[in-house]
Amino acid sequence: MTKQLTILKASEDTSWLREAHSQVLQQSLKNLNAAFQKFSEKKGGYPNFKSKRARQSMRYPQPKPNWMAPDGRQIYLPKVGHVRVVMHRPLAGVMKNVTVSRTKSGKYFVSIQVAVEIARPVFNGGAVGIDLGLRDFVTLSSGEKLAPPQYYRKAQQKRRRLARLDERIANQRSDDHHRLSRRLVEENRLIALEDLNVRGMIACEASFAHRHLAKSIRDAGGSAFKDMLAYKGSWYGCQVEKVDRWFPSSKTCAACGSVRETLPLRVRTWACAACGEVHDRDANAVAMAAAIAARNLLHQSTVGVTGCNAWGQPVRPEFAAAAGQAG
Repeated sequence: MTKQLTILKASEDTSWLREAHSQVLQQSLKNLNAAFQKFSEKKGGYPNFKSKRARQSMRYPQPKPNWMAPDGRQIYLPKVGHVRVVMHRPLAGVMKNVTVSRTKSGKYFVSIQVAVEIARPVFNGGAVGIDLGLRDFVTLSSGEKLAPPQYYRKAQQKRRRLARLDERIANQRSDDHHRLSRRLVEENRLIALEDLNVRGMIACEASFAHRHLAKSIRDAGGSAFKDMLAYKGSWYGCQVEKVDRWFPSSKTCAACGSVRETLPLRVRTWACAACGEVHDRDANAVAMAAAIAARNLLHQSTVGVTGCNAWGQPVRPEFAAAAGQAG
């Protein structure tokens, strides 16, 4: 199909192809090929045409260093010209590709992928357990609690146009998640994270009367946050371990580790039969209950990542790189 591009450009019916850079057209064919490959490998659905009202994008696969102006205020795009830009951060590394996208509301963004070396950091932190919830978006085993900003609910009340609202909400949520995930992987060597079935939770709640819970689950954005922790953890050498979603964290005593047989939702306060420790599940103490669950998750994850077999022999490779070595 790449060889046919030259013929199609010369044809009167498809002469509009000449308006785009040749490498942009070739990249579109590569994207189509990748989509069919995913379909054949059962990793995705059958490729569909993009609607003109959906997000549009094009990619320059081989950008030149002089495309970006020295002051960072303009970028050169072949067949388009010099375009004024507002850079969100200084450009570092070697440019690999440039992607221009248009959102549903008509805004244009340029994303520049660069190749950089990340030095392996020196860790001074410990380990942390994370519990994701609705009343408190993140509860750390250290006791720190971060409330969900609920951007979607707040923005709904202002009755703005839906497309602009969705963009602003997504950008705000993504910015918060990036900042928090970066902080956690830099401060800790191990992160224990409960492997919740977020999609299943949304489908279950949306199917019954409590549809407002599904909206809160979407607003929190737990799935994207977990993905950020995973790939950033691999960058900075922080081990992110997912705890089995069926682990009874809420029914496990944080003091002695014993597990209560049943714990209905109507029970707000319960005492451990083994050690007598009282756990309050009242609304006024929801933050404490979440912190206890986070500590339980951390304990469960630590058991699974000790790195030794039954004889005490190490079974996981250790980092051999010295501090400061490029990764």
